[in-house]
Amino acid sequence: MASMPSIKSREIRIAPEVPINRTLRFWEGLDEGRVYASKCKGCGQLRFPPVADCPSCLSQEIEWVDISGEAEIETFTHVVAKPESFKQDRAYTIAIGKLKEGVKVLAWLVGFKMTDVKIGMKARLTARTTPEGTSTYQFVPP
Repeated sequence: MASMPSIKSREIRIAPEVPINRTLRFWEGLDEGRVYASKCKGCGQLRFPPVADCPSCLSQEIEWVDISGEAEIETFTHVVAKPESFKQDRAYTIAIGKLKEGVKVLAWLVGFKMTDVKIGMKARLTARTTPEGTSTYQFVPP
């Protein structure tokens, strides 16, 4: 079967600046080594990542909840074929963990041997700063 005619397009890089003024406490918390979720004062829904406006009741009244970080891994994937922006990194694992507080979090899973990663294992969500100086969070051994 003949291939379709095509041309190679130019690489597109998008790096927009995202305003964080309404979720600033979350980012400040990461810098302090703490991880926060947002809780709606209207309906009580806990959200992670935090939101400034509740998608359930549309309230803008939220409070910050310091979460425990205790998690159980519900699913994971080992990433070997990496996207372009992660080509410089070694293979890595990302996971979804359900926190003790009930919210689910997608984060990198670090500090575990790939062969030891299992559904149902315990992990801890922690704040970290990347070598580039970016505040983020990850799952680590409890």
